[in-house]
Amino acid sequence: MKKIVVLTGAGMSADSGLKTFRDSDGLWEGHDVTEVATPRAWERDKELVLEFYNERRQQAHTVDPNEGHKALARLEQQYDVTIITQNVDSLHERAGSTDVLHLHGQLSKVRSEDDPSLIYDIGGDTIELGDTAEDGAQLRPHVVWFGEPVPNMKKAADIVPEADILIVIGTSLVVYPAAGLVDLATAGISKYIIDPSTPELRSFSGWEHIEQRAAKGTPELVDNLLQN
Repeated sequence: MKKIVVLTGAGMSADSGLKTFRDSDGLWEGHDVTEVATPRAWERDKELVLEFYNERRQQAHTVDPNEGHKALARLEQQYDVTIITQNVDSLHERAGSTDVLHLHGQLSKVRSEDDPSLIYDIGGDTIELGDTAEDGAQLRPHVVWFGEPVPNMKKAADIVPEADILIVIGTSLVVYPAAGLVDLATAGISKYIIDPSTPELRSFSGWEHIEQRAAKGTPELVDNLLQN
């Protein structure tokens, strides 16, 4: 069974009506990133950070997987599929994909601020100041903030070279370290990028560009791959 590795970014979830965190002015829902998505922000104003992520979590919980998410789940009928996503929602899993690696954590989970191994799934619920893990420490969002290491990056770097087919959906591939993953793909494999805009790749050689949004371009590609 051939191996497909899919890298997905914000454009994948945007087609479900989920706002991308960062707007064109560089703000996240009206907040500078340093106010809500860094370790320093957490130390400075935990209540603000919790409120910000509570809103994001509730928003993510109200939207549904789009046709792109559902199409990727269908690929498992004939392929060994691993999805590596930069998104923190659970739309891939809710669509039926069974092997999803989250690079930047998950909104539906929280963890102890002192012990990263104490992780809890809370779905769409909120957390407040005073809500603690079993070690007595404050619960914080289970997301990777700017300035923090990406724990799953090594695992992702081991998976990409296994791909017989590489698919990139809804990401500009300019944010590192995730952008460097495409360079780890084996030379000569089939590579597809689904995005309505021109990809910002250092080298576009060998890529097939499907100039569609995720919800439209992904089902088309999946149908072609399942017919071959």
